[in-house]
Amino acid sequence: SSFCFCDIIHSNDSIAVTKFILLGFASMDWESRTFLCSLLSSAYTGTLAGNLCIVWTVLRDSHLQCLPMYILLGNFSWLEISYVTTTVPKMLSDLVSLGFPISFPACFMQFYFFLAMGATKCLFLAAMALDRYLAICHPLCYPVLMSPHSCWVLASSCWLIGFLWFIVPVTLISQLSFCCTNTLDHFVCDPAPLLAASCTPAPQAEHSCYALSSLVIFATILFILASYGLVIRAVLRLPAGAGQHKAFSTCSSHLAVVGQFYGSGMVNYVNPAASGASGKVETLFYTVGTPLLNLLIYSLRNKEMKQALKRTLLGEQ
Repeated sequence: SSFCFCDIIHSNDSIAVTKFILLGFASMDWESRTFLCSLLSSAYTGTLAGNLCIVWTVLRDSHLQCLPMYILLGNFSWLEISYVTTTVPKMLSDLVSLGFPISFPACFMQFYFFLAMGATKCLFLAAMALDRYLAICHPLCYPVLMSPHSCWVLASSCWLIGFLWFIVPVTLISQLSFCCTNTLDHFVCDPAPLLAASCTPAPQAEHSCYALSSLVIFATILFILASYGLVIRAVLRLPAGAGQHKAFSTCSSHLAVVGQFYGSGMVNYVNPAASGASGKVETLFYTVGTPLLNLLIYSLRNKEMKQALKRTLLGEQ
């Protein structure tokens, strides 16, 4: 590849790569990259604007601040903002200027935060499922079990566990030798391209990364499905009416978010062999597409959220 060059440091006869070049968009012509850049810019701007509005509304609306569902939603929206900002600006830069390198520390910072926020996202989706289960299946105990204080403890736990989850595999992969292979066949610093670029076998790092990925994905999705299975069973026992419709609407929105996030994420993080064009498409979808769809499906379809946003924008209490 014309973009492959070595930026290395020699120290005591060892070679250390100090920069990487992401080649994910190298095969695209200028017209395709221009179109994709416009598409990603629009999606990124929409995701930022929508989620910032939600965070701002939750912080400003005294009613929403006391409701666990919206405490979790505000945290989730801030997570989405951070999630897309970890990767999309670098993608846009690479679309405009191919071959612009990313430093070794910056690459592994992106790698760590991308994985950490992905794990945190799984935990928040599980926490939201728990909230809906308690609200619908145990309504009398719900104010005690999911008080604002308990909800903030739950949200803080999601952030803490998510950011601790991948420390070991990220550390192991960062210590690998990359020789003079400083090109990554991807548009983000991800486990598969980094492991492929290493010139030494790394079974421990690879197995720990995919084992932890599988654990957080399958544990949370099984919890979510079990929670919503119990919710649906409880809702079906209710008399048909507005309450049943509202419960089904909330559940269907959440399950739509869960389905498209987990469906795309499993391709790369459960199957170690996932790579190539299909892996890039899946990564692009859950990196940029799912945060925007989450905003449209789960957040802005919520009637109470739209009313609160309108009150906040109009300066009403």
